[in-house]
Amino acid sequence: MSAQQPDAGQIMEKSRELTLTGSLKANVTLSITEKNGSVRNRTISMITKSYPDGTEKRLIKFLEPADVKGTGMLIIDYEKSADDMWIYLPALKKTRRIVSSEKGRSFMNSEFSNADMSSPSISDFKYRHLEGSGQNDIWIIESVPADNEKVAEYGFSRRVSYISKNNFQVKKMEFYDRENKLFKIIEISSVFPGENGKYIVSEMKAVNLVNGRSSVIKLTNISPGYGVEDSLFTLQNLER
Repeated sequence: MSAQQPDAGQIMEKSRELTLTGSLKANVTLSITEKNGSVRNRTISMITKSYPDGTEKRLIKFLEPADVKGTGMLIIDYEKSADDMWIYLPALKKTRRIVSSEKGRSFMNSEFSNADMSSPSISDFKYRHLEGSGQNDIWIIESVPADNEKVAEYGFSRRVSYISKNNFQVKKMEFYDRENKLFKIIEISSVFPGENGKYIVSEMKAVNLVNGRSSVIKLTNISPGYGVEDSLFTLQNLER
């Protein structure tokens, strides 16, 4: 590999920074397609706010269908330490912390994981360029969890990210299991431009190569610069 390649970890850090877009409100559709072609849709509202220290807070509430209505998630995404996640289950009238061992689990029965809903801490992984990185205007960077604990936490043994050289936007991610078999691909098909080169992923698709299912997250009615109060990101508000 050429010695001129920029540091892989710094590329990943820059890419993460560009997704921290200040405050934002949006509607989200989560579509889950079974192997047989049947589709289930979920409608969600999402509010996010980024802070100068690299922290991002996100409140997700499910609006429909009826069986998930009122379910909520509060995610506090730290730049350099483990994220905090909670889920509110209205049927139980109970808020539960999502512990680190559950981050690799399915997000609301979709092919996205809980961890896919946040930006993992840069220090949780070791990074390196793979062969061909830098060609065709794409960085190809492998992220390997720092230890076995992180492998269990995230649910993959390595991830390969394809990142545009000219704007540091992630185009595609491939996820490999403990046997180094490719089991999931996430492709980002659409972004909503923000200020200073920042962007919001407005559509992405996860395909599970093991069970044949796929899931799409699509953002609409995106309102950047939305006035978000810090008090929104509390457990009390999550339970409202």
